Amino acid sequence: MSDKLKITTCISSIDETTGGPARSITGLVSLLALANKVENINLLTLESSNPLYRSFDNKKINLKFFKSSFLDYSKTLNIELQKKDADLYHGHGIWNLPIHQMAKNARKKNKPYLISIRGMLEPWSLKQSKLKKKLAMLMYQHRDLKLASCLHATGQMEVESIRNLGYKNPIANIPNGININEYPQKEYQRKREKTILFLSRIHPKKGIEILIEAWQLLDESIIENWKVKIAGNGDQAYINILKQEIASKKLDNKIDIIGSKFGTEKLEIYHNADLFVLPTYSENFGIVVAEALSCGIPVITTTGTPWKDLEDYKAGSWIDIGVDSLRATLEEYLQKDSSELEEMGKNGRRLVEDKYSIESVGKQFLELYGWILNKTEKPDFVV
Repeated sequence: MSDKLKITTCISSIDETTGGPARSITGLVSLLALANKVENINLLTLESSNPLYRSFDNKKINLKFFKSSFLDYSKTLNIELQKKDADLYHGHGIWNLPIHQMAKNARKKNKPYLISIRGMLEPWSLKQSKLKKKLAMLMYQHRDLKLASCLHATGQMEVESIRNLGYKNPIANIPNGININEYPQKEYQRKREKTILFLSRIHPKKGIEILIEAWQLLDESIIENWKVKIAGNGDQAYINILKQEIASKKLDNKIDIIGSKFGTEKLEIYHNADLFVLPTYSENFGIVVAEALSCGIPVITTTGTPWKDLEDYKAGSWIDIGVDSLRATLEEYLQKDSSELEEMGKNGRRLVEDKYSIESVGKQFLELYGWILNKTEKPDFVV
């Protein structure tokens, strides 16, 4: 084995519609490739319509897309995994066959592998498509997890969920990271009309109905100068249900579903927002929270996320899941002075710089890889 690392990382999709994991993983790979310790990184994924990247400028990164067939099994991915050699394999996500293919090939080669759980073992997630997940556990998933050299969680809540299921592997508690240069801090302006932003996948898990119901309960004098923008992609039938709910409550002039936003458009809606709200039932990390904070926007999110730091840094509120809690918190925030919201936004930017920059996260992963390969001491974030 050479002194420099050869890493193969695998994810089912890096399409722009798939949310946080695709963004955090491509950012991580880009950063790791800059390290002298890394010889090369293979990023293996399935074909999709709009991948975040089709290639990388850094020649150390070998990005390959593979055709898939039934249940996303990919014969060509299997051939590539058999052919390529690596010191260590890193899979992102569970319940999908590409990661199983990676784990199986790593075991055949007697090479260590790491699986990032990505919130997919959280109680809320396990209740969705329950039968399919039970079958997957019996067929391959339990074995893949049990035999992994290490499992990766993005917060203490996720560590506990994994342990509660009986897995005894080492668990690395490393948050997702973002490239804060891609999310510059907004310029603060005093304005009469203010905006609450929800930006994420439009899905029942995200608690959008909670936001709509809480908004309806607020006094007209409080919401007079505020509007809500809901940005994201999702199942059109569910989006139509939300639109009907907004219309039935006569909130069309206050709540607007504006669709997916990417690139400069996405940055623009962050910078136009005065408050970010994610009333989710369950989130292993919530990359959109880190993005909003980086842009200097105060955040309200729930204890279904690992964002207790919001309270510690005075950058927002970490509240109980539900309508009553969100209504009371919105009532408080919508009456705050602009200068107070601005100060909270600056605190949020400092929080991301301190704990969630991609540089900080990349350093931790290099430490983790070194430990798994018996090259360095056990890091203190491994439990």
